[in-house]
Amino acid sequence: MAQVRQTISTLSSPALHGRGYAFKGDSIAASYLQKEFAAIGLRPFTPGYQQPFTLPINILDNRLSLQIDGKALTPGVDFLAHGATGPGKGEGKVYEIDTLILQDVDVAQQFLTNNLRNKVLVVHQRHFQQLLSLPEPFQPQLRSIAGVIVRQKGPKLMGTVRGEQLPFPVLEVLEKAWPVNAKKVSYTVDARLEPNYKSQNVIGFIPGKVKPDSFVVITAHYDHLGHQGKELYFPGAHDNASGTAMLLELARWYAQPQNAPAYSIAFMAFAGEEAGLVGSRFYTENPLFPLGNIKFLLNLDLMSTGEDGLMVVNGSVFPKQFALLQQLNQQHQYLPQIKSRGKAANSDHYFFSEKGVPAFFFYTLGGTTTEYHHPNDKAETLPLTKFKEVMALIQVFIKNL
Repeated sequence: MAQVRQTISTLSSPALHGRGYAFKGDSIAASYLQKEFAAIGLRPFTPGYQQPFTLPINILDNRLSLQIDGKALTPGVDFLAHGATGPGKGEGKVYEIDTLILQDVDVAQQFLTNNLRNKVLVVHQRHFQQLLSLPEPFQPQLRSIAGVIVRQKGPKLMGTVRGEQLPFPVLEVLEKAWPVNAKKVSYTVDARLEPNYKSQNVIGFIPGKVKPDSFVVITAHYDHLGHQGKELYFPGAHDNASGTAMLLELARWYAQPQNAPAYSIAFMAFAGEEAGLVGSRFYTENPLFPLGNIKFLLNLDLMSTGEDGLMVVNGSVFPKQFALLQQLNQQHQYLPQIKSRGKAANSDHYFFSEKGVPAFFFYTLGGTTTEYHHPNDKAETLPLTKFKEVMALIQVFIKNL
């Protein structure tokens, strides 16, 4: 477990820039994984274990600031940039959007008569998408605004990355940080859309001693959200340095001669998951061996807790394998419970199962110390409550497939 914690600490350190696209954090992380794969002794399908691909990505790697009526807000605590924010620097008067504008044609027509140039529109989270979806007659007005503030409910904000860019700055502000009767907003947002950013999956394998042409596949995404501005980054310890660390530990275990698997085992560390499952989708469209040769795939994401058990996405899709998993867990008493979900396009298993590959997505349940898509998702906060038990369950499951 000391080795696991060191891996998670390295992956979520400032030197890897949140494993995102600012400052090439994803490529630095990929280089780290290459070295680990080589040290473990995994065989490559491609030179350097890499499968390169490109994706569009909006990068925020320079300035990010927001003042309301002269008071500076704290990035990551009081506000974040929307993943698709456009760039901009300036100030503007606050224009609170009447929600009827988004629902009533007559009110909307009245809205069009206002001069919105250099105004900062303020809208609640639940109406933001409606604002973006206003019909064409509204678009010239929208393009003239200084920016949009999206007021967010809840105790904290969640960051995102996006592959597109809006024509104006968009900042998300926690409701409790938004002052009553705010009059003026000033801001600086640096964002640039890279339409063909170069990233890479990192993939290696251990040949099976009985059926080398048949594969069990272990996947985990190693990318995360990266930066918003130079100073603020998202460490991504729980999501998903934890799953990447488990992938590496499984690779180390199976690489030992006494644990040599009957089936070949491929270890696939995907980039681009946070940007819309881009790396795993690319792999399914450009497989390094036939997808039909995959006996089963296990995708690992959010592996830091487990005191409340394990969730299995696709559990109800593959009832025979789920029953085996349940039986093995009851036999060995690894976890308090294993719960089942149906299909979900929420991680890297999805495009595999859409192409007919039997696959589970595991994530652990419970825990109050983990954060999600937040700057406080740090290595030192992770309990790793059932890390060893989940790993043992995976090993016995693969043995009994």
